[in-house]
Amino acid sequence: MALDDRPSINSTPCDSEEEEGPESGETQPLLSSEEGSAQCCSARFNLAFLMFLGFCMVYALRVNLSVVMVAMVNGTVAQPIGNSSQVEVCPKHSSNEGNSTNEGPPGVPQYDWSSETQGVILSSFFYGYILTQVVGGYLSDRFGGKLFLGFGVLCTAVLTLLTPLAASLGVPCLIALRAAEGFGEGVSFPAMNAIWARWAPPLERSRLVTFSAAGVSFGTFVALPVTGFLCQSLGWPSVFYIFGAAGCVWSVFWFSLVSDEPHSHPRISKSELNYITDSIGSQGSAQGWSVPAVSMLGSLPLWSIVVAHFSANWSYYTLLTTLPTYMDQVLRFNIKENGFLSALPYVCCFPVVLLSGALADLLQERRLLSTTAVRKIFTVSGMVLPAVFLVATAFIGCDYRWAVVFLTVSSALTGSSSAGFNINHLDIAPRYAGILLGITNSFGTIPGIAAPTVVGYLTAQHSLSGWRMVFFISAGINMFGALFYCACGTGQLQSWAREEQSPGQGHKDRWAGDC
Repeated sequence: MALDDRPSINSTPCDSEEEEGPESGETQPLLSSEEGSAQCCSARFNLAFLMFLGFCMVYALRVNLSVVMVAMVNGTVAQPIGNSSQVEVCPKHSSNEGNSTNEGPPGVPQYDWSSETQGVILSSFFYGYILTQVVGGYLSDRFGGKLFLGFGVLCTAVLTLLTPLAASLGVPCLIALRAAEGFGEGVSFPAMNAIWARWAPPLERSRLVTFSAAGVSFGTFVALPVTGFLCQSLGWPSVFYIFGAAGCVWSVFWFSLVSDEPHSHPRISKSELNYITDSIGSQGSAQGWSVPAVSMLGSLPLWSIVVAHFSANWSYYTLLTTLPTYMDQVLRFNIKENGFLSALPYVCCFPVVLLSGALADLLQERRLLSTTAVRKIFTVSGMVLPAVFLVATAFIGCDYRWAVVFLTVSSALTGSSSAGFNINHLDIAPRYAGILLGITNSFGTIPGIAAPTVVGYLTAQHSLSGWRMVFFISAGINMFGALFYCACGTGQLQSWAREEQSPGQGHKDRWAGDC
């Protein structure tokens, strides 16, 4: 398809003399999405749908233990409460009176694990998860993300089938198994970025990436109530057998239908192929073996994503891994109610993610805001507003109705950051999008290790004061990350990420953020 020599979105100011967009020095998309084939029938939409289902599986396999933990632990074992005069325990409320059991069918094993032990088990997934982020991103950028994302989910699914056996062998075996699952899943998000760097036209970037990643919210929403139902009806081991088998089935479709690049896809139309390759330009090509590591380490825009990623993930992983425990210990919901109410924030987050991606693309397509402004607005709204509702939750005490409302709103609003810092890697360095996400997600994984453990120690006495501290810490970290990103983030393509650069040019914009 002829494009009249129009530059791509990834051209830089020095490549074109036209001044475009509301922000000086930042080029805007020049190819209309209408020039491509209809999204609902396109190869890239089919890829996004399969990736959406893939991330449903990724998070279903990751979060089911949060609810299963309530059923696995013998709740009749007394917990050490220290100075009981300092412990505030919420009374049972009318909605769960006479229906408070967390037990499954007879004969299902239960374990005497303390709050600290539970925190370590919940965080053990991230011991392995952090190890494959950068390596997975580097290899995905070099060879394509199809194999890495597919095998990552498949390995995790197979290991999930072995979870009941590992639990029966003892805590060390369960921790080792969960760490191995994390090792397999660690490549998933970097591989996603590497795939979209070659498939996503700039004007559809926010929509395609956020739709794919929306599988996180949808998968969590489905997994949590289904897990609660299975625990009570079939016993907690059934959760791991069913979700593990589903992950294996998904991997068969993934390997059969997905291609790493548009030109290797057997069913893509010629018009769609031309649209994708012309709009992405040379930045969609695979990286070489070498990467501009020194320039990356000195890039303030990259560090702003790192700080935002770490901060947002602290509150996210705090709720993801410990919200069922809060629902059980403080709000006193039984496991069926627990599963549904723990999932409620994520079903509300799902439409926010989709709307944020569509709105972000619309603002750029109509040239109402620059890429930098769009990324900052969605990042701030997805971090500051949730922090406000976390603080509000800390002050409502035992009012379970308002607690559920505030936590639901807080989690739902985090979805807007999916169109903010979460896809900023594709703006500043599309050729290295996989490894950049690997770098930032490595730092973002640290909260997954630390947060459940910290929560376990702060809430060892099952007290309201301990949970207040949990919410205060999460809100404070969220606020700091949003402010840092707002001050130093950018949507400009960095010089070290260009396909060709003159000697020393990679250091030219090392600190070229908006600080």
